[in-house]
Amino acid sequence: MDYTMIVPILIGVGALFIVLKLLALPMKLIIKLVINGLVGGVVIYVINLIGLNFGFFIDLNWITALIVGILGVPGVVIVAILHFLL
Repeated sequence: MDYTMIVPILIGVGALFIVLKLLALPMKLIIKLVINGLVGGVVIYVINLIGLNFGFFIDLNWITALIVGILGVPGVVIVAILHFLL
């Protein structure tokens, strides 16, 4: 086996593990996380639309998506405050 194939195989196994773990979670929790993520994404989008006039923009990356997905709208507020302070 070629050593260049080790990283993609590890990534594939990790992704499979994550998918199987998500499927093992109760469906109610998964639906809650999806709804929180969608509402949080819409709120970040609206903040970015309004904030462009004032020079304020929240980057949407995996950290902000994780915070917003878990916490929902309060996560957006936390991310906005942290972005404003830092």
